[in-house]
Amino acid sequence: MPVGFLTQEQRDGFGRYVDSPSREELERYFHLSDEDREAIQVLRGNHNRLGYAVLLTTVRFVGVLPDKPAAVPVEVLQVLCRQLAIPDPDCLQRYSDHRRWIHATDIQNRFGYRHFTDPGIGFRLSRWLYALCWTGTDRPGVLFERATSWLFTQKVLLPGVSQLERFIAQLRSRVEERLWFTLGRSVTEEQRLQLQDLLTVAEGNRSSRLDQLRSGPVMVSGPALIRALRRLDDVRGIGITLPAAAHIPPSRIAALARFANTAKVTAGHRSPRCDGRT
Repeated sequence: MPVGFLTQEQRDGFGRYVDSPSREELERYFHLSDEDREAIQVLRGNHNRLGYAVLLTTVRFVGVLPDKPAAVPVEVLQVLCRQLAIPDPDCLQRYSDHRRWIHATDIQNRFGYRHFTDPGIGFRLSRWLYALCWTGTDRPGVLFERATSWLFTQKVLLPGVSQLERFIAQLRSRVEERLWFTLGRSVTEEQRLQLQDLLTVAEGNRSSRLDQLRSGPVMVSGPALIRALRRLDDVRGIGITLPAAAHIPPSRIAALARFANTAKVTAGHRSPRCDGRT
């Protein structure tokens, strides 16, 4: 699967402010609780108090600690200044990078934020996403959004967008390999050759045997019923069934059936081999 599956909109909105927060978002993410104020009020100088508040509320809203606190939307600065009784938001210009680093570390320790690379984080996310991939058929972009929500819920600082994109692509590749291996482990060499023959377009024909088998009757009549029964016998004659212990989710089987019913023969040739190797 190609790694670059995200839309430009998803890339642009990952871990950053896209637009100014709505009124509801300001009330939900930028309200300072008593615990927040306890950490902020002990700091010296309005610039330090406002800078800490910007870091704390921004990580709750976009999932990262900003490198440039002064670049947040003006609405954010205004709502924080009102709560902290700071008359001039321009004081944030005096907020130093050194102090920002100290405050970022304190926020992580005090409020329980962790890095994506911390032990156990990748494993837990992999296990959760793997179950979603195996039992469902979500597109990679949807899985990316779900992974982002999981990281928010678990208080994990968002990694780089490309890093998370590669993470999901590799996980989906593992799931696909498991699927093809599970399907192919009960297929004999003779059956594999039969399947390959289904994709071959015989000389003088315009369609493969697979195209013919998946073209069902379109009319309700006696001859059409007979052709449908013969078609069913041909399919059963291939003699390939899923292994009893495969435990492949019905959603996966349905997705494979849709693919087989609509994909071109060339797509079938590009699919992983039936013996489980890619």
